[in-house]
Order: sequence, then structure tokens, then C-alpha cells
Amino acid sequence: MDMKLEVVVVPVSDVDRDKDFYTELGWRLDADIAPDGDFRVVQVTPPGSPASVIFGTSVTVQAPGSAQGLHLVVDDIEAAREELKRRGANPSEVFHDAGGVFHHGGTGARVPGPDPLRSSYGSFLSFSDPDGNGWLLQEITTRLPGRLDPAVTAFASAEDLAGALRRAAAAHGEHEARLGARDDDWPDWYAQHMVSEQAGTQPPA
Repeated sequence: MDMKLEVVVVPVSDVDRDKDFYTELGWRLDADIAPDGDFRVVQVTPPGSPASVIFGTSVTVQAPGSAQGLHLVVDDIEAAREELKRRGANPSEVFHDAGGVFHHGGTGARVPGPDPLRSSYGSFLSFSDPDGNGWLLQEITTRLPGRLDPAVTAFASAEDLAGALRRAAAAHGEHEARLGARDDDWPDWYAQHMVSEQAGTQPPA
């Protein structure tokens, strides 16, 4: 049985303030429902994310600001930082971890700058919402094998799909150069490349 994480609850003290904060980041407002004066649910979704964030009134007993270590994945950490700055999120500088594997809790093991090898999974930045709920961005450019089901390929937006097509086109151009001839089966090659890229498996030769 599949069990997909689709909602994360974030505890806040001022619903309208946090609603403004997250929507100003460009997160989609999915719902703002208040069936009575003591219960309100706001749902927002980060761009390209299959999971959404919920906050509101009487939706959690956690203390406001107690959610920490919430991760958002991006493919360009420095471009993401510039966008967060432009949208008023006050992100940290990009950092990597002294241990080189994921990152330690807190800030003690943070080393300034992206991972020196710019390896996938190795570069981070952080920001907080107005209540202090802590978010981290992690740069992932190549998935580890097995992280995604190669039988299931999905794109969160037309922009994501277009990017995958462009990367497949560039790789296929190199493939045809090696062949020294036109590849009439290019649709199959594109499809295999796009699926393997998402699943972190071996791309077509």
C-alpha cells in the first residue's frame, strides 16, 4: 500500500500574518476555511511540491514556531536564495555541513558556501517564518538510485516538463553525434532519459 506524505502542519500564532508570508513567497493558496470562530484551516503549497502545508487555528497543539528542519528541495540553491531574498524571506547564506553527510542540527557545523564539489544533496540554506518555524532548502541535482519509482514519472508543472525535455534533447544530441546518424527512435530515447533522470537510474546509452 502506497503511503504518500501530502500534508505538513506548521504551528503559528497569527494566521493572517503567516498566510501573507507564505503567499508572498509564491506558494499557492489552496484553501482558507473557517467553519466557526474557533477553527480555521489555511493550506498552501510550495511551487512544484506534491505536499502541502497547513496552519491555522486549533489545527495543532504544538507551540508556534516549534516546527524545525522542514526541507524544500531545489535544483539551484543560489538562484533559490536570490528569489527568497526578493520575496522578503531573509534567507541565510548558502552553507554545507562539516560532516559532509546531510547536516547537523543547529548552526554549529555549518561551513560557509556551497559544497566544494557541488555534489547533489550537499548544499543548504535556511529561513524562518514569522513565528520561527524553521525551513531548509537542499540542492539536489541528481537523485540517488532508488529514490524514485522508475515506473512512476510525474512533473509538477509545465516548466518542469519543459526543462526535462530540454535536458533530454541535449543528451540525445550527444547520442546522435556518437552514432553518427539520425536516431529515428528518438521518442523512446527521450522517454527513457526522462524516466531515468527522475528515478536516478542509468540513462540510455
